[in-house]
Amino acid sequence: MIRDDLEAKILSREWPPGAQIPFEADLATRYGCSRMTVNKVLTQLVQAGLIERRRKAGSFVRRPQSHSAVLEIVDIRREVEALGLAYHFEILRSEIRPAAADDAERLALPAGATLLAITCRHFAARQPFCLEERIISLDAVPEAGETDFADISPGAWLVARIPWSNAEHRIRAAAAAPSEAASLLIEAGAPCLVIERRTWDQARPITHVRLTYPGDGHEVVAHFAPTGA
Repeated sequence: MIRDDLEAKILSREWPPGAQIPFEADLATRYGCSRMTVNKVLTQLVQAGLIERRRKAGSFVRRPQSHSAVLEIVDIRREVEALGLAYHFEILRSEIRPAAADDAERLALPAGATLLAITCRHFAARQPFCLEERIISLDAVPEAGETDFADISPGAWLVARIPWSNAEHRIRAAAAAPSEAASLLIEAGAPCLVIERRTWDQARPITHVRLTYPGDGHEVVAHFAPTGA
């Protein structure tokens, strides 16, 4: 089918975000069909949030632009739906294991403490939107180890169920490692925006998460007011 072929080119990033799609007449010639058929397929891709059509310019692969608030814990589903795109997520890896040395750096967990390590991929209109790599202290949140996260993502589940008193954000630019690039369908070494967050309930650590976004489609924002006289 024409739609399947065009969709595959977009999702594989053979046509990357911002790329112009061939004109209707060219696609009709390529697939041996009428322009009306091509127009209907392109309309379906617009409705799926994969492309946008610009008057007198043509059709382009949509480049989602999302925003994260620095001073808030934002649900990724809300980020995606605010763009007018369909959202879903999938769990790539999940394991319960003892805390290792680098976990102590990430969440100040004592060696041997039990944690849940979970990796989740979020999608916007069937395109990878964000990679979530999270550890959760099972000493603080034992019920997380019994949850399959089939219907709700780990971050949304934690915010809805577990109280937290303070959080720390770290934001930086980074080149996509090969494993991250494969998950996000981008080139290894491509620029990414990385947001790392730790949360506590008083002095008790709850979770550390690393959120990796393709750098060309995300920005962070902070709203603040002057303090003092």
